[in-house]
Amino acid sequence: MSEIVLMSDPKVAAIPVRNRDERLSDVRSGGALLVDGRKQDGAGAFAQLRTGVLDRLLDAQAALPDGLRLLFVEGYRPPALQSRYFDEYAAELRAANPDWPDDRIRSAASRYVSPPEIAPHSAGAAVDLTLVDADGRELDLGTRVNASPEESAGACYTHAENIGAQARANRRLLSDALTGAGLVNYPTEWWHWSYGDRYWALATGAPAALYGPAQR
Repeated sequence: MSEIVLMSDPKVAAIPVRNRDERLSDVRSGGALLVDGRKQDGAGAFAQLRTGVLDRLLDAQAALPDGLRLLFVEGYRPPALQSRYFDEYAAELRAANPDWPDDRIRSAASRYVSPPEIAPHSAGAAVDLTLVDADGRELDLGTRVNASPEESAGACYTHAENIGAQARANRRLLSDALTGAGLVNYPTEWWHWSYGDRYWALATGAPAALYGPAQR
């Protein structure tokens, strides 16, 4: 995909799902990945991913230059939580732009939160992450993880021009490792990567998604 296709695009929802019988795995098991607690929930859902996605994250981490590691922020998001996030952000946009029709609100909201019915996080197929150095310090990637388009003046977009040279180089390192492991990026969020979901299928030309909504 050369242009940015948003999650709200009908092309994404039109991708069929051939659900793979694959469990959610806790990324904290074994300690191979550093896991940040900023999205931690009481049930530990945030630290769950499909096994196929976790395996690819470990491959990506192994491809990073010496001294760098992935910092896992959030994986699985229960459908009810995804719906809440989407509705809250849509409400913010509606309050700021009362003249926008519903379809524009939905499209704008999907730059930052996926519509619940096709959300990669709710399939256990997406991960939000960043890079850290050997001492666990986050590298400069231009914005904080989960910065909105409004907050960051669009710098959250993966190929944004309003970031510094070091942040751009760090995004390239992250992208090279994750792309090489088979994941795809959502280009409005430099930190969001997925494998096996509908957006991945559209981006790679796969005939179907491997994972639909998951329940714990």
